[in-house]
Amino acid sequence: MTAPVLPEQEAATYAEWFAVLAEPTRVRLLHTVATSPGGVTVGRLTELLGISQSTCSHHVRKLADVGFLTLHKEGTSTRVVVNEACCAGLPHAADAVMGLLAPRPCCPPDVRDDVTVRALHPADWPAVRDIYGQGIATGIATFDTTVPSRASLDARWLPGHRWVAELDGEVVGWTALSPTSPRDCYSGVAESAIYVAGGHRGTGIGKALVRRQVTAADDDTGLWTLQTAVLTENRASIALHHQAGYRTVGIRERIARLHGTWHDTVLLERRAGTTTGPGC
Repeated sequence: MTAPVLPEQEAATYAEWFAVLAEPTRVRLLHTVATSPGGVTVGRLTELLGISQSTCSHHVRKLADVGFLTLHKEGTSTRVVVNEACCAGLPHAADAVMGLLAPRPCCPPDVRDDVTVRALHPADWPAVRDIYGQGIATGIATFDTTVPSRASLDARWLPGHRWVAELDGEVVGWTALSPTSPRDCYSGVAESAIYVAGGHRGTGIGKALVRRQVTAADDDTGLWTLQTAVLTENRASIALHHQAGYRTVGIRERIARLHGTWHDTVLLERRAGTTTGPGC
């Protein structure tokens, strides 16, 4: 396969945008305008940023020339307003340059032949909960500190999306999806969980599980988005989800504490086979 190449004109446009922003005062100025409903006058900008009128006007013109800002005369003053299209266009440019808009994989292609991924059976619950406990023990798999009861997991997990990985007759991992919200408009959004037994991590068990997870979701017309939050320290899990077509949405800073320490999580999501759902 040939790697996609960014078109020259797009590259030139993005380069111009990034070049204009290669100045801290302009970045601060753009942020100030973007967070000011209805815009802000040049005079007020000079006060907020602590710069001279001539310096402020120079930077405003540079940002307006590339379309980030629009200028409106109000008597003897000039009101500066952010170009709303750029609020989406600039992040899009960054995503395009970093390859995040390129087609993502459906799922890991190189899955082990000797691993069987099947639906969870009632007899699997002790092994599933034991593996959950092993994940808790790592300190980077979950904010849970105790293993949830079978009853709570059974009530939480979607019935058709509970899978275990079996190797030589032993359950060595599991994955499950849970609804993210009781609201109808989010009925097709599910939270993913994947756990692998301690002695089998890094051996391809996770790949087999995530492959079954996402292909089953793609076949379910009631699901349109999968999401998961992974502690930033858990780089293996982040990489695994990327192989299955998940994309990084962002970082949730200091989202929860574990044993008295605040942690960040990476929010990842994957669009499933359908994008049609009820409206809010």
